[in-house]
Amino acid sequence: MQRPVFAVCFLLLSSVLFSTAASAERIKDITTIAGVRSNQLIGYGLVVGLDGSGDKAPFTTQTFRNMMAEFGITLPSGTDPKLKNVAAVSVTAELPPFAKPGQRVDVTVSSLGNAKSLRGGSLLFTPLKGADGNIYAVAQGNLVVGGFGAEGNDGSKITVNVPSVGRIPNGASVEQTVPSNFGRGDSLVFNLDQPDFTTANAMVQKINSLMGPGTAEALDATSVRVSAPRDTSQRVSYLSIIENMEIETGQDRAKVIINSRTGTIVMGQNVKIDPVAVTHGNLVVTITEDFQVSQPNTLAAGDTVVVPQTNINIDNGGDNRMFKFGPGVSLDNIVKAVNDVGVAPGDLMAILEAMKQAGALKAELIVI
Repeated sequence: MQRPVFAVCFLLLSSVLFSTAASAERIKDITTIAGVRSNQLIGYGLVVGLDGSGDKAPFTTQTFRNMMAEFGITLPSGTDPKLKNVAAVSVTAELPPFAKPGQRVDVTVSSLGNAKSLRGGSLLFTPLKGADGNIYAVAQGNLVVGGFGAEGNDGSKITVNVPSVGRIPNGASVEQTVPSNFGRGDSLVFNLDQPDFTTANAMVQKINSLMGPGTAEALDATSVRVSAPRDTSQRVSYLSIIENMEIETGQDRAKVIINSRTGTIVMGQNVKIDPVAVTHGNLVVTITEDFQVSQPNTLAAGDTVVVPQTNINIDNGGDNRMFKFGPGVSLDNIVKAVNDVGVAPGDLMAILEAMKQAGALKAELIVI
């Protein structure tokens, strides 16, 4: 009896969802469903067919011997195959949720040894394993390498991008499906990408207002549990409705992000400042060194020498300006005042750090 009920809900709510405010965020854009995620795969293999740019690592030779033994070919003991066109590589891929056997995924191939380039190479059959040690896909195919390099006889060389890493689009075939708890239980849990009590509460209010009281409940600032039908087909339609609902998200806490390496400063819209006066000196110390020749008189004994003369000049700018912030100053006022003074990014970092120490900056100061 559940199927007609959810079908009616789908028809009724579709018209409601299209009329929501365009400035709101869709639930699908700010959350993920617990248990519905991708899985990382990794494998070890060989790339062959290189133009003399392979590696000389001992594990490459060992792997080559093992592979040849699988085909019934045994290399004599002590024989060096001198592999110039073979490279040992790691193969990685990301298995999407609900991927089914026979579907294809992209793979990334990276050199493990000292191979100079993987350009023109082909990856041999490579099983890809998950964290549990089971094989979920197999990879094979020709590499697409974006980088290249050239080297002269005199040792000069040039390299563009990274030629030791390549990609194989649709290079792996899925062999088995990763178990999922999507169809189990009477509820699903939505996890917010950015934990926020206000956003979690708004999500609960929105779902309950459209789907009925008690449908959703907030577990904490990150997770919201939503009741869902057991039937898989109904559950898919049901989640399609919920994930397209739009809600007003809560504003993040006030932050000032400072990148000390690049001089980048980013201030959030909720940054406020208590009354404070700021002045920042512009001390410039200039040191110059001149060389003068000291030459004795014509009849005097002695040698001609060069004597260094050091000059130190200190300039404090002479135009130190002070600016004052009133109570509850907004981001616009801060930016305007800083631009009027004309301080450099490095000076602004020092000012913000001093204001935080003084307790005037009402924001979290993060230095990266």
